[in-house]
Amino acid sequence: MMKPVSLLGQGALATLMRKEQKMRKSAVVAMFGVAALTLVGCTTAEDTTSGSTTDNDTSSDSATSEDAVTGDIRVWINGGDTPDSAREYLIETFEAENPGSTLTIEQQDWGGLVEKLTTSMSGSDSPDLVEIGNTWAPGFTSAEAFMDLSPYFDELGGDDLLPGFVEVGTFDGTFYAPPYYAGSRLVFYSKSDFAEAGVEVPTTLTEYVEVAETLNSELGTSGVYFPGKDWYNALPYIWENGGEVAVNDGGTWDAQLSSASSIAGLELVKRAMDSSNAAKDGDEAESWVAYCEGGHSMLSAPSWAAGLLVPREDAPCERSADDLGVFALPGADGGAAQIFAGGSNLAIPQASQNPELALSAMKIMLSPEYQTIMGNNGLVPALTSLGDTLGEGEIPEAVSAAAANSKLTPASPNWADVEASGVLQDMFVKIASGEDIADAAATADAAIEDILNG
Repeated sequence: MMKPVSLLGQGALATLMRKEQKMRKSAVVAMFGVAALTLVGCTTAEDTTSGSTTDNDTSSDSATSEDAVTGDIRVWINGGDTPDSAREYLIETFEAENPGSTLTIEQQDWGGLVEKLTTSMSGSDSPDLVEIGNTWAPGFTSAEAFMDLSPYFDELGGDDLLPGFVEVGTFDGTFYAPPYYAGSRLVFYSKSDFAEAGVEVPTTLTEYVEVAETLNSELGTSGVYFPGKDWYNALPYIWENGGEVAVNDGGTWDAQLSSASSIAGLELVKRAMDSSNAAKDGDEAESWVAYCEGGHSMLSAPSWAAGLLVPREDAPCERSADDLGVFALPGADGGAAQIFAGGSNLAIPQASQNPELALSAMKIMLSPEYQTIMGNNGLVPALTSLGDTLGEGEIPEAVSAAAANSKLTPASPNWADVEASGVLQDMFVKIASGEDIADAAATADAAIEDILNG
């Protein structure tokens, strides 16, 4: 049974007080604290459709009540990853299963979303169901900003849910945020560019960088599109060389970017970036546009980007579908590299005015039918049993290989603050721009430790 926010234990209140004390160090942490403290003072929520006052307790008894609950719920979906067919299925199925209720999808931009979500949940205009980046989940769950979904774990997929995403959606033994989907990063390449430069698909990470360097020198294109702020694609170089971003040592986080192993990976990152014509201070947003314009021979991007790398009715692309090849980023010793496990979790804010209806919508989004739509569109389903929905061929095979060896960022409640601070982006921009790698890594380590241990 979910704890009403007015009945939080003293341990939770102590946690929230510690978060409040960190306000001067991190704007994002401050916002988490404000949101959580505001929620503590709200024992009820107004039902905007009936005008009645409703407690936010959605125990199994209330969720299965014969009294029909109606309302208008708002679902935040981020970016363009969720296909239109899935959105349509959600709306139609929800409204058929909940007569008299409506569901509205509000698409959000990923940029600045932590702050926007925190602000919205601290007021009276909170969305009812939200998608959050998997690396942000610990920051929100540790503040108890989301509804406790532990009683519904089996109904939402149970042991069939992606285990790594269940882990980041759970805090102190309480399950708050089930997985929504995962995205494996793949390397897309121009077959004609490879043939012209006389290179073949690499089998190790070092060979991959060497191929990028050859493409750059022989054709004058970017060997691989690699803008300076793209830390998502840089992490595998660190991991494959035995390095880490940060490790938890007896409750204290120890940043590891300046270790010898991590430096070896960062030196390889520098070589890959030197093969690229991408902006040294640019980011990976809409990287497929750069590839389609023809100036880049390889691109590491989420699997769903495949549909954007060929000519479409709504966007021109100089690359033909027949010219597009794909492979999983190779590891240091062959096989697939450890890649950043991108993706999202779902959660119901404590401030939702319609938690029962939000739970109904969440169940639809985690149903085999909905998740099959996700898989058919190149997104790794939240249900592990649906892996075959990705289909057959080069891309599904590469997705399976990459997903099997994916990795998450440090599971700290403060990790979202690291992302929001731009520490990693700043470090990689410095490296791309030619600054000393060891100095850049040491500066980043100090900043990361200050945030994670603050």
